[in-house]
Amino acid sequence: MKKLLTKWTLNPVARKRLQRFRAHRRAFVSFWLLIALFLVSLSAELICNDRPLYLRFEGKSYFPAFRFYPDDLFTGSGQKTRADYRTLNEKPQFGADSKNFMLFALVRYGPLESVSPDSLRNQEWMEVKAAPLQHVGFVEIDPQYRLVRQRAADFFLSGQQVAGKDMDLRALWALPESFQDAVRARFANAASTRQEVALAGGHDSEIRATWVLSPFSPRVNPPATVRITLREVLDEAVAHEWRLDTEGNLVGGESEAWQRQAPEVREAILGSLPDAHVRSRMETVVEGPQGALRVRFRKNEVAWPYPPCRGHWMGIDSAGRDVFARVLYGLRISLRFGFMLVSMSMVLGVLVGALQGYYGGKVDITTQRLIEVWSALPFLYVMILIGSVYGRSFTLLLFCYAIFNWIGISYYMRAEFLRLRHLPFVDAARCMGIRTPRIILHHILPNALTPIVTFFPFSLVGAIGSLAALDYLGFGLPPPTPSWGELLHQAQQYRWAWWLILYPSLALFVVMLLGVFIGEGVRDAYDPKPRSKLS
Repeated sequence: MKKLLTKWTLNPVARKRLQRFRAHRRAFVSFWLLIALFLVSLSAELICNDRPLYLRFEGKSYFPAFRFYPDDLFTGSGQKTRADYRTLNEKPQFGADSKNFMLFALVRYGPLESVSPDSLRNQEWMEVKAAPLQHVGFVEIDPQYRLVRQRAADFFLSGQQVAGKDMDLRALWALPESFQDAVRARFANAASTRQEVALAGGHDSEIRATWVLSPFSPRVNPPATVRITLREVLDEAVAHEWRLDTEGNLVGGESEAWQRQAPEVREAILGSLPDAHVRSRMETVVEGPQGALRVRFRKNEVAWPYPPCRGHWMGIDSAGRDVFARVLYGLRISLRFGFMLVSMSMVLGVLVGALQGYYGGKVDITTQRLIEVWSALPFLYVMILIGSVYGRSFTLLLFCYAIFNWIGISYYMRAEFLRLRHLPFVDAARCMGIRTPRIILHHILPNALTPIVTFFPFSLVGAIGSLAALDYLGFGLPPPTPSWGELLHQAQQYRWAWWLILYPSLALFVVMLLGVFIGEGVRDAYDPKPRSKLS
């Protein structure tokens, strides 16, 4: 036992590096956070799963989340396909009085399962927007601004003005000189552009309206009258918005504003709900004690993608799949792909770089020229070609990426071996008759690990980002594999679905940020020079 402990005891240099890494609090915390995220992703089946973790049926125990059981086993239907456990759980044999039961995961949806629209019917609501009805009318005036004809303009006048009265509109509204000049130009049969001015006036001097003159082109005879369009200026703060469920109950929103509405207004809105649910979109006018209200109804229909709701914390994607489940499973795939890719790249890079650096000469020059030719090949084109021939898969993507990703680390390992191969401890090993593979693996490689350990976190971040980019472009993992890049691709198609870009981007940002923090800590731990800041 003592020999075993002695064998695994860290040497003083490694112990100092570990202490420096621990002293880097941000990197140390990021390391454990990334480990925790990876462990959580490995247990994704225990968190998100459409199959029960444990099932008790007729005195026997089953584990559907980890094993396949045919439907015939529980229903006697004779079908050998997988049982629909959610439907099975609603049958009488799994009732409250039965000893049969199912234990589901925290989220009862898997990354590949499409949510049934019927499960969201109870979350439908009607968006109701109410705003004062805007008054719009027009008047026709003569050169003395006397009213000749009007339509729906009583609101802007005094309610007593009729055609033929000798009433100068300038007595009710203080028209600016620029507007009056535009009116005179029209009576003079001169070309004029559109004119628009916002005024306050009317019979009570509190009405706000926009006076509009349309563009005018000269005619054969000068016009006898000029038409002016009047539009009421409404206060946007007066408008209200509510959400009502199918029974007319308020779902969040402005509850105080809803209670302040007159009872007849609330009754009229609630009375229009049945028609609004049938039409999905509807507009009506409701009369209230303070004037007419224009009420617009918009039904929140169940359609994919669907925003976050009860039971689906991060919403639903365009195929009806739970976004939280796909983000969680995508985390596991991204980290697994990153670790495997970086490990394979490191092994290949170390092997090629060690051979170049140790032997040097013609071996080094020939291998270096071959590497330069290989690195000139366009990776994306090679990936498209191989994918079109053999199809897209996780293993093929990992292989194609690994055969290109090792080149960078081979340069660093080549330089380390070129530096270390002439040191005295290597010459001493040769003189002792130690074989070349043992010299490379047991003598030179342990002293050349600094580039590997330092670049590992940064390479991991690059691998995760590359996988997301390839999935976003459509050249990554085959559908319907859970992937952050695939969710971001959906977000480009449905730009109004903010949850499709927020949560995958946030997950990608957090994982890559943790990797960068860890890389900084490892780099500082292997740097013998203490950091200093210029004041």
